Amino acid sequence: MVRRARQRYKSVTALQVTRKASARLTKNMGLKYVDVYLVDGPIHPASTSQAAKGMAECVSLGLTKTVGVANYSLDDMIQMSDELAKFGIPLATNQCEFSVLRRWPELHGLIKACRDRGIIFQSYSSLAQARLTGKYTPENPPPNNYRFGSYDMRDLVPTQDVLKEIALERGVSQASVAINYNLLKGATPTVGIRDPKHAEDLVGALGWRLTLREVERIDAVSMEGKTTVLWQHG
Repeated sequence: MVRRARQRYKSVTALQVTRKASARLTKNMGLKYVDVYLVDGPIHPASTSQAAKGMAECVSLGLTKTVGVANYSLDDMIQMSDELAKFGIPLATNQCEFSVLRRWPELHGLIKACRDRGIIFQSYSSLAQARLTGKYTPENPPPNNYRFGSYDMRDLVPTQDVLKEIALERGVSQASVAINYNLLKGATPTVGIRDPKHAEDLVGALGWRLTLREVERIDAVSMEGKTTVLWQHG
């Protein structure tokens, strides 16, 4: 089982913060190491080179097997990758929000850059916090604090309709179609599983691929999404 750790910088001493946070994480989880340690967001006040040095030290100390980033833009990701390369450490992953309702990483070249550089692009909020599953409707909207893919559900009716049509044609759930879409676009989805139905949706996305025509139908009702000034750069 892959365990992921995410850390936000609260100090200008990136080297110390990274090392201490990683050590505290493994201790709290009762582990000797984590498989991948992520630095979340490129807005820390320390330099990228210092952050990379701290990440590389975590690998050398055996606190993590690999390191990655989350919410990094294309330029920030390349800079971090280049800095880590000076220590002989590859950047393993960049985890960003990506779904039918936020295609920004695809449309702005981030996913392609990850593929070209051998970096795994992980998508979080792959189902836009259940907005793509059929669970929510204009009459039954999601909670206000569900901020990923946060569109008025009335604006998402065309998207829901296309996903539902393809799901019925395929004999799978809407969630399975949305996850398969991410896979086809080059993302490795991270999906929360809290009950058996969630697991079934994930399994239902495997072993087949959307056709080009089906992808075009979904693309036509998809959203580009946006970035934020503070942390969501990628």
